[in-house]
Amino acid sequence: MAPSRGVLYLKWGTKADKVFERSLASLRKFHPELAVHVRALPDDSSFLNKSGMMSFTPFDETLYLDADTVVLDRLDFGFEKATRHGLACAICECPLARRYKGLKGDLVEFNTGVLFFTRKAEAVFQDWARLVQSVDSSIEYRQGNQVYRAPVNDQAAFAAAIDQSGFLPYVLPLNWNFRPRWHKSFWGPIKIWHEYAEVPAILQQWNAEQTAPGASVMYFEQGPPPR
Repeated sequence: MAPSRGVLYLKWGTKADKVFERSLASLRKFHPELAVHVRALPDDSSFLNKSGMMSFTPFDETLYLDADTVVLDRLDFGFEKATRHGLACAICECPLARRYKGLKGDLVEFNTGVLFFTRKAEAVFQDWARLVQSVDSSIEYRQGNQVYRAPVNDQAAFAAAIDQSGFLPYVLPLNWNFRPRWHKSFWGPIKIWHEYAEVPAILQQWNAEQTAPGASVMYFEQGPPPR
């Protein structure tokens, strides 16, 4: 029997229903053949519960997507790399995981909003689920002259899990997990837009041109971040 392939979403209540429906519609536009599994989590869940996604997926080959993602092209390459390596993901816009209170040194932070994975990466996910219970993932950040503190984040323990397991993921370029408020330029088409704001019409046109057969890979520089 051929391995099953599909997309996993996690949902906390109904707050993100509108962007979730947007993400699902974009996925079906480019991948109508893929099965979708939506795992509903209790309303009091936090980011830390994302670490259980390996146990939540019914698929052999899984793409996990945050609800605020928009698929803009075919994603076969990501699945293929996950099949070969076990895990394919992109480095976070902040690559230094030591911004979390519980981490030190030069550990790389990966963005967990777009993850292609198979059972080959089970050790990473087991370590992730274990480490979210002990790693201090609180973070301070500045907006203007004000400093705020976020109490928990799932990506701290994920970075620690990658490091402690010794697992080597396939690293996808930023086009596969594009964060427009941080990324201001890129080459070629965007695969996955990761932002609550809508995809600008100019970028939709750009993607259509860049995915046309025989198109040259071109450079794109965008304006101010969406609000």
